[in-house]
Amino acid sequence: MLPWKRVLRPLAALFLTAAVAVVPAATASADSAPSSGWNDYSCKPSAAHPRPVVLVHGTLGNSVDNWLGLAPYLTSRGYCVYSLDYGQLSGVAFFHGLGPIDKSAEQLSAFVDKVLAATGAAEADLVGHSQGGLMPRYYLRFLGGAGKVNALVGIAPDNHGATLSGFTKLLPYFPGAEDLIKATTPGLADQLPGSAFLTKLNAGGDTVPGVHYTVIATKYDEVATPWRSQYLSGSDVRNVLLQDLCPVDLSEHVAIGLLDRIAFHEVANALDPVHASATTCASVFS
Repeated sequence: MLPWKRVLRPLAALFLTAAVAVVPAATASADSAPSSGWNDYSCKPSAAHPRPVVLVHGTLGNSVDNWLGLAPYLTSRGYCVYSLDYGQLSGVAFFHGLGPIDKSAEQLSAFVDKVLAATGAAEADLVGHSQGGLMPRYYLRFLGGAGKVNALVGIAPDNHGATLSGFTKLLPYFPGAEDLIKATTPGLADQLPGSAFLTKLNAGGDTVPGVHYTVIATKYDEVATPWRSQYLSGSDVRNVLLQDLCPVDLSEHVAIGLLDRIAFHEVANALDPVHASATTCASVFS
């Protein structure tokens, strides 16, 4: 085996560890799997929560496993909640978000249209983890999503690339490594700092008018690093660090999206800012 392939193995493993939920893989898509009340296309948004919520999984995630914590949290609070699979590669089951991100954004566009048609709502709110917080920004900027989306909440989004605690800085020292990633997992290549995708996405500013943006980050993130690179700049942006809300919160990149109820509380605040309440360490019991 070539020496650089020995380096790529732990690199790929770190991507996998960071993005895949720690629960067993689901055996069906969210459209057909039991999902504790979400992906119910008969759900009609209430006056209290007039917009459906679309959950967007991260790299190597899927529409069920990523949301076993947050989806029930939101449905129990009266939201109509939906989740999609995107970025599938042929022959790869359950582990999605690996295809070209611009094509994944097209899948999100079609899914939002489906949800809006089913619910009768004029707009949706988007909540995404990791790549799921990044990819929707392409939809908003280039595919007309800004007219259909009220808010985007990114949980540990790699808005300016994922350095994997510096591992990606080693790639130029291994000829052919980046080409291999682009050829086999283009969705990963698009998230490398300095990629053509990120350059296009972030040219001219991080946000688009008319959409409310929230970023929820943890300083213990080992994937979207440095963690401050997750933050967005713009006139309608709220950047939140978990440890400013609860200093003893130790969640890293996976846990913040999978099971962190302090992050969940901040998601709920972002979806309904009029009725927002202070998020503290005690929010784990709310």
